[in-house]
Amino acid sequence: MPVKPVEKIWMNGKLVNWNDATIHVLSHVIHYGSSWFEGIRCYNTKKGSAIFRLDKHLERLFDSTKMYYTEIPYTVKELENACIDTIHANKMKACYIRPVVYRGYGDVGVYPLNNPVDVAIAVWEWATYLGADALQNGIDVCVSSWNRPAPNTLPTMAKTGANYANSQLIKVEALKMGFVEGIALDVNGYVSEGSGENIFIVKDNVVYTPPLSSGILPGITRSSVITMLRENGYDIREDQVPRELLSIADEIFFTGTAAEITPVRSVSHIKVGAGKPGPITMKMQELFFDIIQNGNDKHGWLKFI
Repeated sequence: MPVKPVEKIWMNGKLVNWNDATIHVLSHVIHYGSSWFEGIRCYNTKKGSAIFRLDKHLERLFDSTKMYYTEIPYTVKELENACIDTIHANKMKACYIRPVVYRGYGDVGVYPLNNPVDVAIAVWEWATYLGADALQNGIDVCVSSWNRPAPNTLPTMAKTGANYANSQLIKVEALKMGFVEGIALDVNGYVSEGSGENIFIVKDNVVYTPPLSSGILPGITRSSVITMLRENGYDIREDQVPRELLSIADEIFFTGTAAEITPVRSVSHIKVGAGKPGPITMKMQELFFDIIQNGNDKHGWLKFI
């Protein structure tokens, strides 16, 4: 899905024209994947434009860079204001927001700390991530042949560009085999997550989701859904999920900033439940979309701008 250019991108404290938002070919990030980023959404709710959980997204961004000995040269408040300024500069009521921190032009060797830390924020229009009818009808996925990184190899809790080489392999393999998405297992063969989504599995009215120790990214939408499940009396368990549970699940759904809450209707050609969104999935969609569409936010998750 090509990105439609907008007028301005925020780069290192300044709003620059879209076509001028460039970096040097010898920037460290190009050669060694030294970038950290967030995916955030601004929704045009019935109560006005609002960014979903901006504070938590920026907190995760700072956490991600800390794991890589990297200090962002701006405060959380400065980046929060920069996100809002970039949205206003492009006169957008709803958009996807991409803050990215990266090692710029300096030394070309692996050692990163002699390279500058640059920051950019872009916004653009983004439709349904996994297909036009994905939210209503669900998607067909497979179990990937690619695992998530093993413990003590890469910090999977960091949202870093380097980790998304693994995600690319999962995604490409799935699409080449005719699926919409792939589900990765962790190094021990337990369910981990999709290429860019966390996963929830329902069996006998118990909702399971893999723990952080299964190589997952600590998703902001995942956290929100766990909160909503608990508030509504569901039995939610963060525990290792055996692969075979995917075959006998009553419901499966993905969560993520881009995916929002997307039902899964089949896994590796095995139908999930009735092959359509189940009641718990639909309840979570109902609660989530009441927040982001109607602006009915009792948690303080929306930042109206």
